[in-house]
Amino acid sequence: MTAVLSPLEQSSRDAALETPEDVQVILGLTAAGWGRRRIAKELGCSPETVRKYRRQGGWQTYGKPRRIGVLDGQCDWLRERFLAHKGNADVVPQELASEKGIVVSLRTVERAVGQWRQ
Repeated sequence: MTAVLSPLEQSSRDAALETPEDVQVILGLTAAGWGRRRIAKELGCSPETVRKYRRQGGWQTYGKPRRIGVLDGQCDWLRERFLAHKGNADVVPQELASEKGIVVSLRTVERAVGQWRQ
């Protein structure tokens, strides 16, 4: 007779499985021809967990990828202009548009130069 696990118990079992080594075990058993349900039963996890790591093809870290900003790579130029205007960020978006062709809002520039404000 198999015991029915509560959702909390099942999620704690799945959390214990999510290490890179465990994922390699899943992929190894998959390569050996084991089915998703058989692997899940053997490792004590959900078949959906096995499916997820098979689909991913291995371990992937959590978190969102960093977005590429409009002002990335302009740090030195921004600092130079911001300090040349004695901390006045109002003029910097206008110079960005005229010199670099980058159109951004004042708030975007304020966030970018926030580290240099006093």
